[in-house]
Amino acid sequence: MLKIIPLGGLGEIGLNMMIIEYDQHIIVIDAGLMFPDDYMPGIDMVIPDFSYLTLNRDRVRAVILTHGHEDHIGAMPFLLKELTVPVYGTNFTIELLRSRLAEYELPEKPSLNKIVPGEITELGPFKIEFIRVNHSIIDGAGLAIQTPEGIIIHSGDFKIDHRPVDGYFTDINRFSYYGGKNCLALLSDSTNVEREGYTLSESDVKETLENIFRHSEGRLMIAVFASNIARIQQIINLALQYGRKIALSGKSMKANTAIAVKQGLMNIPEHIEISEKAIKNYPDNEIALITTGSQGEPMSSLTRMANGNHRDVIIKEGDTIILSSRFIPGNERAITSIINNLYRRGAKVIYEKVSAIHSSGHAYQEELKLLINLVRPKYFIPVHGEYRHLVKHIELARATRIPSENTILAENGDTICFEEERGWLDGKVHTGRMLVDGKGLGDIDDTVIRDRLRLAGDGVVIILLVIDDQTGEIFYGPDIISRGFVFEDECGTILDEARQQVLDLLSEFKNLEHMEWSDISSDIKRHLKRYFYRVIDSGPLILPIIIPV
Repeated sequence: MLKIIPLGGLGEIGLNMMIIEYDQHIIVIDAGLMFPDDYMPGIDMVIPDFSYLTLNRDRVRAVILTHGHEDHIGAMPFLLKELTVPVYGTNFTIELLRSRLAEYELPEKPSLNKIVPGEITELGPFKIEFIRVNHSIIDGAGLAIQTPEGIIIHSGDFKIDHRPVDGYFTDINRFSYYGGKNCLALLSDSTNVEREGYTLSESDVKETLENIFRHSEGRLMIAVFASNIARIQQIINLALQYGRKIALSGKSMKANTAIAVKQGLMNIPEHIEISEKAIKNYPDNEIALITTGSQGEPMSSLTRMANGNHRDVIIKEGDTIILSSRFIPGNERAITSIINNLYRRGAKVIYEKVSAIHSSGHAYQEELKLLINLVRPKYFIPVHGEYRHLVKHIELARATRIPSENTILAENGDTICFEEERGWLDGKVHTGRMLVDGKGLGDIDDTVIRDRLRLAGDGVVIILLVIDDQTGEIFYGPDIISRGFVFEDECGTILDEARQQVLDLLSEFKNLEHMEWSDISSDIKRHLKRYFYRVIDSGPLILPIIIPV
C-alpha cells in the first residue's frame, strides 16, 4: 500500500518534513527547522526527529525540496550526515542548500540535482513533476507525484498572485491538468487558512514602496527577509529609478543576493551598489539601505542600528525605516521593541500594521478554495500549520463539497494509508523534536533544558567540601558560592546560614567515612532546597561538590 507519514510540520509552523512510502521505496519531502521558543535557552534550532528514516535508510531513495526557506531545508545538513541520498530541487533552492552545507562537514559530498519545473523525475515507483508556484521566495514548487495507487498533489508553500513582479506565476494550468487525471489526494498549505479573501499582490507592495521612494527626502532603510529576492529586486529597481545608491547589510542578505545574481535570478547594476561604510559619503536623499532584521533578531543589522551599536550606520532624525514583512507570531515583542527604539532615535517607521508594505507568501481562503477546485482530489489532507489551521482547512475543504469522510486530519507521526483508492489513518511512527546547540545534535535533552531554565530563573548555589576519605574529617568548607541568586547585600546572611545548615547536617552522620559521597550530596541538595524555599521562596540549582582526599 501507499503510505504518507508526516515527521514534522503538521500541528506546528516549521519543521516541515514528510515521507511517501511504497513497498521498499521512500522519498522525503523537505527537511526543515524551527527556531527555538523562549523556554529553550541556548538552543540554536529545532529539527524533526528523523530516526524513522535512519532505521529504514536502505529504503530511502531521495529528498525532494519544494523551496529554499529554512523551515523546509534547515535540517538538511543533519539529515545528510546520517543518510547518503540524492537531493532534488529547483535552481535557487539547490544553490541555497549548497551554501548552507558548506558550513558543515559531511561524510560524503552530497548529490544535489537541479530540476526545471515541468520535468518528470523517476524515483523507484514514483514519477515526480515540479509545478511552479508563487511564494515569498523564488523558485518555489508544488509536486505532482504519480504513485501505483494514484496521483498525490503537494501544494508546497504557495499563493496565487495574478500580478507577480518577478513573472513567476503559480501554474494553475498544471494543477488543473492533474485534477483531470483523477487525483487521489491533495496535500495543501494551511498557514493562512484563517484569512478571508485573497493575498495582497506583490505589485501592490511595489506601489506602496514607490510612493515612499517618491516622497522621502532622507535615508531609506528597508528591512526584508533575505530570501525574498523578488522584493529585494523591487527595491533595487526603485532605487535606480529615484537616483539612490543601495547598500546591503547583513550576512544572509549579502549571501543570498550573491547567489541570486550568480544564477541570473536578479540584477544589481554595478554603479548603484555601495558599502555600508560609504553611506556617509553621500547625501541622505541618495541612500537606500536593504537590511536583515525585520523580525527583531538579536544580532541582526537592524537591531544593532536600533540599539545604536552598528559599526557603520547610526539612525538619525529624517531616516525612514520600512519593515517590509509580517509580524511572525512569537516575534511581536522583539519587533515592537525595535520600532520603539527607532522612534526614540528620531526615525519614521513604516510597518505592516500601518501600511500595505508586505504581501504574504501563503494563500488566503479564496486561493485555497481555488486550488481545491482545480485539483478536485478524492481525498484532502491539510499540511503546514498548527492544529487549528488544519481543522479550519478541513472545514474549508468540506465547504467546497469534498465529502467529510474523504478529509483526513493528521498530525506528526500519523500513518496515512491508501490502497485501492481508499484512504485511512493506521497507527503512528515515532517522531518528535531534536535540539541543536551549536553544531551538536542529540546531546541536549529535557534535563539540560530544565537546568538552564532554573539557572535563568533562580540562579545557582555551589557547595564546596573537601573531606578526608579515610576519617570523614572536613578539611575545607563548606564554602558556598552563588550566581544569579539573591541581591549581594542579602546574600551574606543567607549563605552563612546555608553553610551552617550543611554543617549541622554533616554532624548528624556518625560514620561519615563509610557513606557514599553521592548520598551525602543528595542529602545536602534536599536539605538546602527546603531551606531556600522556606527563607526566600526560591529554588536555585544546587550543586554540591565533594572532593575526597
